[in-house]
Amino acid sequence: MATNGDTESVERIIPVPAEQIFALLADPRRHKDFDGSGTVRNAKNVPDHLELGSKFGMSMHLGVPYSMTSTVIEFEPNRRIAWQTWAPGIASRLAGGRIWRYELEPVEGATLVRETWDISQERVKAVVRPARGKTIAGMTKTLERIETVLASN
Repeated sequence: MATNGDTESVERIIPVPAEQIFALLADPRRHKDFDGSGTVRNAKNVPDHLELGSKFGMSMHLGVPYSMTSTVIEFEPNRRIAWQTWAPGIASRLAGGRIWRYELEPVEGATLVRETWDISQERVKAVVRPARGKTIAGMTKTLERIETVLASN
């Protein structure tokens, strides 16, 4: 696990090729299948395939239902994908800006997967910083679930 104030990262070696992991990450319809936080519900307004600049919506639930809109801001096939999330409409002035990044590095017979939570561009950091511990736990579970989902395919 790595940290630098505005970011937290967790890593896991998953015994699956990077291409399969990337395909799962790049399909927002499948995010609920591996979400370790328990907040992701359903993708909405999803393009046929993600690429740099793609936008997609997500129905979420954390005590109450809400929605987020994400834009893919980093995209290197089979190596890196990141999206930045915002509350929809006028609420984006107060909520959003965090980045979810996945980096994939092939290792012998497996892939090192690094998930990073980056709040360097978050609108109100003081609101999300207290969730740091819960976020790390959720990311750890996410990487476990990615392995489980892909092992069952």
